Amino acid sequence: MTNEDVAAAAAPEDWQPTACILCECNCGIVVQLDGRKLAKIRGDKEHPASQGYTCNKALRLDHYQNNRSRLTSPMRRRPDGSYEEIDWDTAIAEIASGFKHIAQAYGGDKIFYYGGGGQGNHLGGAYSGAFLKALGSHYRSNALAQEKTGEAWVDAHLYGGHTRGEFEHAEVSVFIGKNPWMSQSFPRARTVLNDIAKDPKRSMIVIDPVITDTAKMADMHLRVRPGTDAWVLAALAAVVAQENLCDDAFLANHVTGAENVLDVLRTVDVGDYALRCGVDEELIRAAARRIGAAESVSVFEDLGIQQAPNSTLCSYLNKLLWVLTGNFAKRGAQHLHSSFGPLFRHTLDVGRTPVTGAPIVGGLIPSNVVPQEMIGDHPDRFRAMIVESSNPAHSLADSNACRDAFSSLELMVVIDVAMTETARLAHYVLPAASQYEKAESTFFNLEFPHNTFHLRHRLMEPLEGTLPEPEIWARLVRALGVVDDAELEPLRRAAAESREAFTAAFLQAVSSSPMLGKVLPYVLYETLGPTLPEGLSGAAALWGLAQKAAMTYPEAVRRAGHADGNALFDAIVSSPSGITFTVHEYEDDFALITHADRKIALDMPEMLAEIRALSDAQTHFTTPDFPIVLSAGERRAYTANDIFRDPTWRKRDADGALRVSLEDAEKLGLVHGGRARITTAAGSAEASVEISEAMLPGHASLPNGFGLDFVDSDGRAHVPGVAPNALTSSDWRDPYAGTPWHKHVPARIEPAPVPVTV
Repeated sequence: MTNEDVAAAAAPEDWQPTACILCECNCGIVVQLDGRKLAKIRGDKEHPASQGYTCNKALRLDHYQNNRSRLTSPMRRRPDGSYEEIDWDTAIAEIASGFKHIAQAYGGDKIFYYGGGGQGNHLGGAYSGAFLKALGSHYRSNALAQEKTGEAWVDAHLYGGHTRGEFEHAEVSVFIGKNPWMSQSFPRARTVLNDIAKDPKRSMIVIDPVITDTAKMADMHLRVRPGTDAWVLAALAAVVAQENLCDDAFLANHVTGAENVLDVLRTVDVGDYALRCGVDEELIRAAARRIGAAESVSVFEDLGIQQAPNSTLCSYLNKLLWVLTGNFAKRGAQHLHSSFGPLFRHTLDVGRTPVTGAPIVGGLIPSNVVPQEMIGDHPDRFRAMIVESSNPAHSLADSNACRDAFSSLELMVVIDVAMTETARLAHYVLPAASQYEKAESTFFNLEFPHNTFHLRHRLMEPLEGTLPEPEIWARLVRALGVVDDAELEPLRRAAAESREAFTAAFLQAVSSSPMLGKVLPYVLYETLGPTLPEGLSGAAALWGLAQKAAMTYPEAVRRAGHADGNALFDAIVSSPSGITFTVHEYEDDFALITHADRKIALDMPEMLAEIRALSDAQTHFTTPDFPIVLSAGERRAYTANDIFRDPTWRKRDADGALRVSLEDAEKLGLVHGGRARITTAAGSAEASVEISEAMLPGHASLPNGFGLDFVDSDGRAHVPGVAPNALTSSDWRDPYAGTPWHKHVPARIEPAPVPVTV
């Protein structure tokens, strides 16, 4: 056998399975290492969801793993604002003592937590609850509160869970404020889109003001004026009602309150609404008729409407389209689905924040009120904050207000891989292992009928000086001294004996000790964790979730090949490319509705009132001073989330150009490749200009993922592009869920002044 033959035979073993971490899909990939470098990357054909698919962004992941921004020591802020390195023992002791003092002096509810993991970085968040509950902290938020809480509130009213379309088999696919060609969000997105576009029996309908990559593929593009999605969606639903396109049998058998909804929709003036939203009335009617006649319809809403005016109302209206036409619980339609680790508490109970009284939907404080919950002299204001794998000083609206608020805190701790914009405001920064240096997973398990879970094994040891988040949280809980280690000894012995012995001992221990019940992830990490294969101790928390999944979906778990929770957990741990954890049948959808009658409750009085009010409601929020709608944070081919701090991964659009229409460029005197100044009520910034036929007059966009500082190999600091939230305002938000209007910012755009050289 030649050397080449030997190398070829060994090659498959060189590829290690893991996942991409740049969007919610977390596609399976396999990686070849060169030392600590991710040298080669390709799709993992063994991954049950992505099946070898990946987009171009995953191929650049070494820019995350090996970048100059990595932290390798805990950092403590000095009185002058600079930072010094300290050892782990000192950091843990001082942080635990500091939070303990805050809890004793003001109450644990004055400690605020932001995070739970970036994309695909969720196991740490599973352990944070042990530390927070031990202190009495319960207020939290994360990036989902900038996007999905309005939809989650509507979902809770309608059926009590989250739905996802089965686009792979849908006859008609509808994308609202969504460009899946670029943003992905469901398995094998581009493959599925191409299949739809090539099949003459299938149709794609896109509602978007921009001629996106997906819109170019669509059979019908409803090019709505920015911010008027509510009118086009109400008009579509009205056509369904007025032209008798409803599935009457489905409504009679599976829906309550439909008649009240239909009565309201029958009063809608479709022609007037078409004028208001700028979409031809006949195109609206044709799209509604196509939806009404289809055997199956799947719908996807995303940030284009979730971060714009009337966002919660738009979520309700888009669900009317598929509920009224009976597109639920059948192949190619919408589905409720199983969940391994729920992202939301889908409940009708909406709490209120302690200072501003803003709605807390799904257990998450609206991101736009976070600064107001900290600044001032209100006795219930937050006094301390923990940020985990998130960068709210950059990602939340009105970055200046966030910086002021975070700087006012008595104690702020950030856990992250890099010295982020948020970390530079903290009293302590704890360096985490990267996502490829520890066991990790994602809880975006959203598919039906087959749902998947992927525990990723580490590719390499943690970088020296860093720790995985589960170990960081465990050390913090130990430092609080809330658990007597002797209580854990019986569990350790049982874990070493067998899964069955551990199950019995665990149930006995937590039933007899209230504190152990509060810190369950810590208990699992300390007792079950050491018995798991090397590098997988952080997966211990998944044992509890596996038990819950097996109890919640017993038949679906068994169909997937797992006899019980222990069998499911063992399959997760032993399958580095991921597993299918539930297999549902279509009629299971009705059992997943949480209402006692297992019917969709369509009548939402608040939303029906909003539909009635549309006939007189404001359709635009621009002014003579700020005449253009700016979409702040557009996803493009070379944009990603904030974990990509090194800008050299981008092959195009290195500066994050401002996209403007041909008409606006001519009117404003802008030149392609030139510079423009963007001004809003919140701030101003300069960007390069890209003149694009994709944009409507009066509409401009800036990409996401820019405005992050980076020090290159020569020691020079760079901040490429515009940080979008230097231009957004925390006052622009949805009245029901508090989600921000990042995609609808009134702005003024003008040529940038030419620098004067002396």
